[in-house]
Amino acid sequence: MKVVVVDDQKLVREGIVTLLQFNEEVEVIAQYDNGQTLLDGLSVVTPDIILLDLSMPVMNGITTLKQLNSRGITIPVLVLTTFDDPKLVLNSLSNGAKGFVLKDIALDSLVNAMTTIINGETYFQPAITETLLKYAPKLDNDFSEFEVTETLSVREIEVLRLVANGYSNKEIAEALHKSEGTIKNHVSNLLSKLGVRDRTRAVLLAIEMGILQ
Repeated sequence: MKVVVVDDQKLVREGIVTLLQFNEEVEVIAQYDNGQTLLDGLSVVTPDIILLDLSMPVMNGITTLKQLNSRGITIPVLVLTTFDDPKLVLNSLSNGAKGFVLKDIALDSLVNAMTTIINGETYFQPAITETLLKYAPKLDNDFSEFEVTETLSVREIEVLRLVANGYSNKEIAEALHKSEGTIKNHVSNLLSKLGVRDRTRAVLLAIEMGILQ
């Protein structure tokens, strides 16, 4: 997989790049020190995924996500940061990030997160999900545009909980002893019932509604 790393701290950025180079599946094709240099660089490189820090000068991570959206750039983004503030997590995910992990994540878990996202799924580090669940009652989020059309089944809630804990469809299938196709159908059904278009919004809505408590 082709990866670009965006972080303003040179030592941290180069440390991440060095770590990723230990995995043969990963090729770091570029690194940038803020969102603006990333946007400029995307005119000449095409990564499979972007690893994005949030706290950066010139253009921070949230603004970068908004700019990627406004420009129609659909390269998946995994936020990699030291901050687990629930509002930052929600802001990142609501602006298009496909996953959110902390910088203390192990290499194997980071590669798994990137692979999961490249495959069109989302990735929630368990620690992040715990943070969201803990602070959900205090968060001022407006999900009024969503209309839950049907009650989720016990199995669908089980699948959604595993999604919220960073499981891919394949891992959910293994955990529940079902086929991957069956899990994909469950995910499709629960998205339809929740009235959302992707797994990220499904998890956020479920947390807000207390479904995952």
